[in-house]
Amino acid sequence: MTDFPRTVVGGVSMPRMIIGSNWFLGYSHCTPAKDKLIHSSFEDYRKLADMLEVFLRAGVDAVMGFGRNELLQAGVQEAQQRVGRKCIIVSTPSLPHDRSTVANGFDMDEIRRLLDAEVACGATLCMPHTSTTDDMVDNCAREVRHMAAVFAEMRRRGLVPGLSTHLPQTIVFTDETGLDAETYISIYNAMGFLMPLEVDWTQRIIHNARKPVITIKPMAAGQLRPFQALTFVWNTLRPQDMVTVGCMTPDEAREVVELSLSILQRRSADIELQETRSKATVKSATV
Repeated sequence: MTDFPRTVVGGVSMPRMIIGSNWFLGYSHCTPAKDKLIHSSFEDYRKLADMLEVFLRAGVDAVMGFGRNELLQAGVQEAQQRVGRKCIIVSTPSLPHDRSTVANGFDMDEIRRLLDAEVACGATLCMPHTSTTDDMVDNCAREVRHMAAVFAEMRRRGLVPGLSTHLPQTIVFTDETGLDAETYISIYNAMGFLMPLEVDWTQRIIHNARKPVITIKPMAAGQLRPFQALTFVWNTLRPQDMVTVGCMTPDEAREVVELSLSILQRRSADIELQETRSKATVKSATV
């Protein structure tokens, strides 16, 4: 086994590449037909384990997703047994809330039950999903409401607290108010896909963040090719920041690991280029 470059989040050693779950849990950000393809491809948890095994053997031993998902749990357990290496779970649960939560705060009995379940499923980092976090962002007060109490309950259970967000100001407000977050999840890609601010603005916010940032959607849900996408993120992030990458097959996992290592090490990637008939005239000269 090798070790992918690492960073530290809240005292936990983390690989700088994190395994994303959208491409095996069925969230394509494309079409219902693509979602259906993903679901059908991972009906057997062992197919997920096949892909996770490649990452674990490369030292990419962290996976992001809803930790209590049965497919994710089964696939992770199988891959861990094959490799003999524990997988760090970066869980992104949705917290129960409604229109009264903004004024009254979360139902802390519900939060405690939810966090107990997160501990039971083996979560290490617990980062409320953007569907919760961004509802709690108060632009006027420049704060993320009611998360301090939730984070305190996480700390009591040994969970590393963080926030998953699609709003760049969440990082700014978290730092300004001293909220006890050890990391943040932020969308970041060269295309600006799903990003509410321009790419250069988002990059500056990430660079100014007090804690390491976990970036997501580097390939814009498949709209950017891996070479362009990964070259951009690895060259514009800080050494402590991370990139979350989704794959559907073991071969794709091998490609993104080797491509990322080659970019970080500033060398040519040891992977075959995709070929078409139109490349015949240039192949002998350049490949």
